[in-house]
Amino acid sequence: MTEEQQAELETRAARLFSGRVDFLLSAPQLKFLPEPTVPEIAFCGRSNVGKSSLLNAITGRKAIARASVTPGRTQELNFFEVGEPTLFRLVDMPGYGFAKAPLKVVERWKSLVKTYLRGRPVLERTLVLVDSRHGLKDVDREMMKMLDEAAVTYRVVLTKADKLKASDLAKTVERVEAEAKKHVAAYPQVHVTSAEKGMGIAELRAAVLADTGV
Repeated sequence: MTEEQQAELETRAARLFSGRVDFLLSAPQLKFLPEPTVPEIAFCGRSNVGKSSLLNAITGRKAIARASVTPGRTQELNFFEVGEPTLFRLVDMPGYGFAKAPLKVVERWKSLVKTYLRGRPVLERTLVLVDSRHGLKDVDREMMKMLDEAAVTYRVVLTKADKLKASDLAKTVERVEAEAKKHVAAYPQVHVTSAEKGMGIAELRAAVLADTGV
């Protein structure tokens, strides 16, 4: 893609996200999923990775996605519609890696997510959010493996990049990209973002739009 095409895509994405973005529903079980009528882009990551902040930044809203007071508390798939009429949906998946959650809750989460990933025909892409300060952890690798097995392509997105020195951030990006290349369903390029500073948001917004194919 040329610089001109990228700039055009970013402009179109910004215009689209400045329009209608509405919460649709929460699905605690698969039977509550909306009809698979438009493309979906799912967001997943460890609790406290900054998923709500990134969703708010991408959509240009202050509280379209609310951060839970207790990490790991949200155990539902939350759907947001974009466009008028609806062109695609963003799906906020439950945070993973919550240490204090009961085993039954964790198993319910795994079952819901695995079944959604494997059986959702309109799921075009998943974004795996990783905290820049910590890099990939075993729970992230487990999620990436789950996506590989489900044959769902995904992008790795580093969050909170403003919290690191440039040299440390560059090392983290290098390490994460090297590991992403070993996963069959992962994009080799890693997105670097900061919801607080706006870093990488325009590029990620454009990538989301491109992934939907609309």
